[in-house]
Amino acid sequence: MSANDPEWKSTACILCECNCGIEVQLGGTDGRHLVKVRGDDAHPASKGYACEKAHRLDFYQNGPHRLTKPLRRRSDGSFEEIDWDTAIVEVAARLSAVRKAHGGETIFYYGGGGQGNHFPAIYNSATRAALGSIHRSSALAQEKTGEFWVARKMVGFYTRSDFEHTEVAFFLGKNPWQSHSFPHARVTLKEIAKDPSRCLIVVDPRRTQSAELADIHLQVKPGTDAWLLAGMLGVLVQEKLLASEWLARHAEGLAEVLPHFTGLPVAQYCQACGVPEDLVRKAARRIATAASVASFEDLGVQMNRHSTLVSYLHKLLILLTGNFGREGSAYVPTMMVPFTQGNEGGAGVGAISQDHQDDVGPARVTPVTGALLIGGLTPCNVIPDEILTDHPKRFRAMMVECANPAHSLADSVHMREALSSLELLVTIDVTLSETARLGHYVLPVASQFEKAEATFFNFEFPHNYFHLRRPLMPPLHGLFSEAELHCRLLEALGELPAEPIAALRAAWKQSRQAFREKVFELAMSDPRLIALAPALLYRAIGDLLPEGLGEAAGAWLLCQTLAQTHPGSLARAGFTGEPGEAGDALFDAILAAKSGVVFAIDDWAECLDRLRTPTGKVQLAIPELFVDLDGLATTPPSLTTEDFPFLLSAGERRSFTANTIIRNPDWRRKDPGGALSINPEDAKSLGVVDGARARLTTRRGSADVLIQVSDRMQRGHVSLPNGLGLDFPGADGHKVTVGVGPNELTRSEDRDRVAGTPWHKSTPARLDPL
Repeated sequence: MSANDPEWKSTACILCECNCGIEVQLGGTDGRHLVKVRGDDAHPASKGYACEKAHRLDFYQNGPHRLTKPLRRRSDGSFEEIDWDTAIVEVAARLSAVRKAHGGETIFYYGGGGQGNHFPAIYNSATRAALGSIHRSSALAQEKTGEFWVARKMVGFYTRSDFEHTEVAFFLGKNPWQSHSFPHARVTLKEIAKDPSRCLIVVDPRRTQSAELADIHLQVKPGTDAWLLAGMLGVLVQEKLLASEWLARHAEGLAEVLPHFTGLPVAQYCQACGVPEDLVRKAARRIATAASVASFEDLGVQMNRHSTLVSYLHKLLILLTGNFGREGSAYVPTMMVPFTQGNEGGAGVGAISQDHQDDVGPARVTPVTGALLIGGLTPCNVIPDEILTDHPKRFRAMMVECANPAHSLADSVHMREALSSLELLVTIDVTLSETARLGHYVLPVASQFEKAEATFFNFEFPHNYFHLRRPLMPPLHGLFSEAELHCRLLEALGELPAEPIAALRAAWKQSRQAFREKVFELAMSDPRLIALAPALLYRAIGDLLPEGLGEAAGAWLLCQTLAQTHPGSLARAGFTGEPGEAGDALFDAILAAKSGVVFAIDDWAECLDRLRTPTGKVQLAIPELFVDLDGLATTPPSLTTEDFPFLLSAGERRSFTANTIIRNPDWRRKDPGGALSINPEDAKSLGVVDGARARLTTRRGSADVLIQVSDRMQRGHVSLPNGLGLDFPGADGHKVTVGVGPNELTRSEDRDRVAGTPWHKSTPARLDPL
């Protein structure tokens, strides 16, 4: 690099949960464009890896979609710009009015930051606590809560797997070539595929890029994964392929589980899911005889039929073969924030506790529909029903932060109706999203590259890391971060006391020990301050931290909590001493490390000690799911009808789809229109060809789609990509919508019995040529 070249600045990609470290060069006429992007070799996890999507991040950062001033809805439905003082005072007053009239529990919160914007989750917890807002949700509740529930029942905590060292990699409803979810996924897949001593097993209705690499592709019919997994377990039980010695030492409930599989008709179940029996038996035997198995289930099954049951059967497959707590298998990570926990309140430091908070607290169900809360989250599919009712505890106001439920949640039609009926809807975002357009106030904030940010998707093992991203540039004029916004709201509410802030500030200037003592003293003297801790810390020390890192103030408490709960892991990473000192050392290291810091080094020998079940052993039996399991024998798997002969996967990850924070369609280098994939034989029978248009209809609605004939699809299965159906100003300034929003075609009532997660991946549909 010559002396005249722009500086390479460290940051991270924000388009999937991996958050790979990247370096960028800024340029353009204003110096604010991300003109060059490359992988960051210094990043502890990605180590220089970055896929093609990260190179297009300037389409998120810059463009006419950005808002710079607060908006207030007029009586005629249009918006007017207002100043910040007016916006803060009015929003605080209207939230207070709802709280006074109906109780803070009727103020619902949706969001938490998306893939790389997690500090808002810390600071909004203080605002919610002040308001008494105890109900919340996020995208996790339409994807992962069934798996969370099962994991809590069986091992007490969320688990991940070690693919780098595994002998057998098992992917269930996941295409890691596109959706990643673990560091340098494509490199790891290639290494497994080319090693004859290792094995790659993929379960997917489509012949994905990952399936093409696989040694065994179990190409199930859409929505029949439960039959496949039950059949595989039948093979293990009937052929006596269980890890009996390991189970005898570490597990309970085997006697309750075995009867459900000893007589299971494996051949019948294989026929039901459409996979040859010899292939099912081959896969089951390969898993049972491997030295290690790493597995990952994802949205292909988690947004599908029997999703919670599938999560249970998947966990049984792994645990019955003893693939937990050894290199190359499943583990419990040391997480900066264990976001899978939390009771209905879930505010303040209670939201980051590792206790069994799903099992305590004033309520475990939603107020209107009685839906089960998992990880403190309201199932997304019931949100409209929690609003569109005359129930006295219905949700009357809603704060939506860095999220777009009107587009991203099931049944957009029903969701828009519900959001439009609220007494107050406040959105916090960088753009006027589909959700924001329905609201009363839109509060714009700095982008993810204009403030200090981080993600709490910290799942690596044995070396786990945390990456505090520095701002690449100052915010657009008039904007600031969510941390500042929540503090201003709290001050307008009269809920952010000045005395503790002054005391904390003085103590910080004195010494770290004095600061820790003051935090403890304040918490003991007034427990209500604990819930306000993130905002108090931001106001007290935010501007005393290195320039641009004020938002990280809330992470100080996370570091202290981590030092208390996982001292051994931190010590191995170099953070030693008393917990308070180790926590401070970690916090300082986070502030100093531009590319991230390894905060925990774990030991495989400790994995079994992390089991958080009542007896400290794996719990194999979940009786609540036995009825569903046994019901597979008598429930036909056919999900289509004469009127709807296809099954639609509403939301497929492709080369240039991600979350919806990039609205500009020009970012896509491939498949810009978001075509519907269809099998060649199905296309021929319908009389449609590649590039033609057709009408796609479900029980919810219809849309005109572009046809993409693909031999990756099996007959009867069609697929639309995620992330489309957003509008964006065209060359003439008028908004143009590209592609189809999949949730215009899904129904909120189509959801899992336990977790309430949607059935997006097997939506009955009809296709008619145009």
